[in-house]
Amino acid sequence: MMMSERKRIYVLDTNVLMHDPTALFRFEEHDVFIPMTVLEELDNGKKGTSEVARNARQVSRFINELIEAHGAERIERGLKLVRPKGLNLRRESQIGRLLFQTSAGDPAKSRMKVMPDNQILASIVALHQQHPQTDVVLVSKDINLRIKASIFGVPAEDYENDRALDDFSLLYTGHTELPSDFWSKHAKDLRSWSEKGHTFYELKMRKNEDWSPHQCLYLAGEDEPEFRVLSIRDNIAKLQILDDFTGGSHSVWGIHARNREQNFALNALMDPDVDFVTLLGTAGTGKTLLALAAGLAQVMDQQRYREIIMTRVTVSVGEDIGFLPGTEEEKMTPWMGALTDNLEVLANPAEGGSWGRAATNDLLASRIKIRSMNFMRGRTFLSRYVIVDEAQNLSPKQMKTLLTRAGPGTKMVCLGNVEQIDTPYLTETTSGLTYAVDRFKNWPHSAHITLRRGERSRLADFASESL
Repeated sequence: MMMSERKRIYVLDTNVLMHDPTALFRFEEHDVFIPMTVLEELDNGKKGTSEVARNARQVSRFINELIEAHGAERIERGLKLVRPKGLNLRRESQIGRLLFQTSAGDPAKSRMKVMPDNQILASIVALHQQHPQTDVVLVSKDINLRIKASIFGVPAEDYENDRALDDFSLLYTGHTELPSDFWSKHAKDLRSWSEKGHTFYELKMRKNEDWSPHQCLYLAGEDEPEFRVLSIRDNIAKLQILDDFTGGSHSVWGIHARNREQNFALNALMDPDVDFVTLLGTAGTGKTLLALAAGLAQVMDQQRYREIIMTRVTVSVGEDIGFLPGTEEEKMTPWMGALTDNLEVLANPAEGGSWGRAATNDLLASRIKIRSMNFMRGRTFLSRYVIVDEAQNLSPKQMKTLLTRAGPGTKMVCLGNVEQIDTPYLTETTSGLTYAVDRFKNWPHSAHITLRRGERSRLADFASESL
């Protein structure tokens, strides 16, 4: 984010602080300036139980702690941005100061009518006049304010400290094609054996083989074997040949994998050693169907988990679901169309496969609970199979809140399509789903698969390509 070595003053917009309360402490040795308008907007946004309101209250607490630590008489000169204990931030040898707007900016100077954004710009103009030798930069997640700032010659940047990675195309996909000379390259160090119906390989990883636990590997071609990296220790990788769910009697709750990536996903979903699975993919790639089929197989047949809990962010309304009539389950029903659509496939004996009993929607629904994301705080899920749909709409903080709900014996499955983010100020690189994929890729009990091929119908395929 830094453009030069010279010390700068960063002016923070309200949406930056509401997005990430720790933004105050993330500008290293540079100073942070908060206009009076931002404090007023934080005050207006502090009421309620939403994540944004909690963040607004947290910012106020941080600022209050700094004032109490330094004394109100130091405000004019600026408060040293001493990081609070317990904040998981990189410690810097130098820290900047927190500056406040102590005199009213003149809106007339900015030649615009008085409104919050314009008052912020006016305060920046006044600040620049007070510190002519210092670069003053506006940091805002509001594109329109950044455009206004550029028009008036004020340097403006997006807040990017919370980006999981610089370019979304670099995100870990969970599967890699092996080179054609893979077997000959490892002929000398390869060891193989069979155990409990599975075939295993052990080999020494080469320089370009930067694999992660539970990453899927395959050779080009139709009948070539597919592998999964079970573990990596001292540069020695242990591989297992994947179960084949693509045909025959080997299915999951009557569902067969229709392509390579779906087979990878079913292997991860059915593995009790994998506690956290993320599935990324565009509409129609089968994310929800695969997750539900694997959940039902492990809840109803194997009895590995007590029940399936399904939840998603209710972004389309953007507010609490409390004003809809009925119980929590009934209120969530309008958002759970994906669940009901997929249950029709899974509960239909004609399509559902060879499990030999006429299971009904009522039977399956009795083992599937629908829960709202709004009421997740303070809960602990024991031996549950939790499916989080539309997880791309979660912020990194919300994702952490959700994943820390997992108790012993619980498996969390997050599904999402980062091309369909509805939450304001979240992007492909700052979504909680992207954040989780990047942070969990080297954890030995997590797996991620990016699904690429749509499997809905020729109509859906043509529409996605042509429209």
